[in-house]
Amino acid sequence: MSQSAESFEVYEVELKFPLARRAAVEAALVRLAARSCPAIEQADVYFAHPSRDFAQTDEALRLRREGDAVAITWKGPRLGQAAKTRREIELPLAAFPPAAGGGATLEVWSELLAALGFRRVWEVVKCRRPARVVWQGREVEVALDTVAGLGDFLELEIVASEEEIPPVLSCLQSLASELGCGSPERRSYLEMLLTAHLSD
Repeated sequence: MSQSAESFEVYEVELKFPLARRAAVEAALVRLAARSCPAIEQADVYFAHPSRDFAQTDEALRLRREGDAVAITWKGPRLGQAAKTRREIELPLAAFPPAAGGGATLEVWSELLAALGFRRVWEVVKCRRPARVVWQGREVEVALDTVAGLGDFLELEIVASEEEIPPVLSCLQSLASELGCGSPERRSYLEMLLTAHLSD
């Protein structure tokens, strides 16, 4: 029996917090037996659509470089007010020969989008230390980010189907409370950087 397209839709349920006391959060994650991974550098290049205002439709299109790997991601409009919950489609892009490097891959794909009328808006550069922790029976993706121009942040994320969103959100809120986090930041790093740029 064939499945409908809706059955494949996944949503990124995310809570983001500015970190004033990063060391305290890191210690709490160790106490919760979080499995940490080495830090990675990420560069996210965001694009504006040639005929649709993403600021009005609350969408985002980006190219992400992580090491030599490049992926293209579309993020749909945010759902609800409690968290940054949105549909996401992410696809890895074909790698160029090793001599070309990941930077060349990012630039070539940027050129392709520009040729199609997309306009490069901003680049978000960050150092991310990923981890995973099991909380309330769910595996939560954790990211400790240092974002150029913004500072330190904590992201908690679970990818879920639409019907799973309420219990997943409850799980993330509970974990955030355990880690001593305050109010979440619903804006993306891109939105925060653009706001800071406009206020300069």
